[in-house]
Amino acid sequence: MLQTCRSNLENNMGPERKLYQDLKKNTCSIIWNRVENLSLLGMPDLLGYNNSGHFFTVELKVAKGNKVKFSPHQIAFHKSHPNNTFILVRALGPRSLKLVPGSMVHDLVAKGHGAWNSINWIDIQKTFEA
Repeated sequence: MLQTCRSNLENNMGPERKLYQDLKKNTCSIIWNRVENLSLLGMPDLLGYNNSGHFFTVELKVAKGNKVKFSPHQIAFHKSHPNNTFILVRALGPRSLKLVPGSMVHDLVAKGHGAWNSINWIDIQKTFEA
């Protein structure tokens, strides 16, 4: 019964919510806070805190093709906050993860996520721990 409920929940999860669940599961050393903020447009989805006492933000994106969609507010946030910001893209189809520094948001918009190499969860955690 519990397995059936879990399976139904995962099937009804939006793709970004599923990415968030996978991120939490695979980066156990990071404390995550989901940001639900309607007053500060463009604010990334997550605030992370690592064991070194550093805060950083992560914008979650799921892309069906090469293009990654951003609002103008999201682009402006990353442009004005180039340090300690990341964009985590899950490409559907041939499933892969891409971790892009927030400072590269314009290149990500112009070139798509195909310009970045795939990354695994271990290396994502190492990046966030640095």
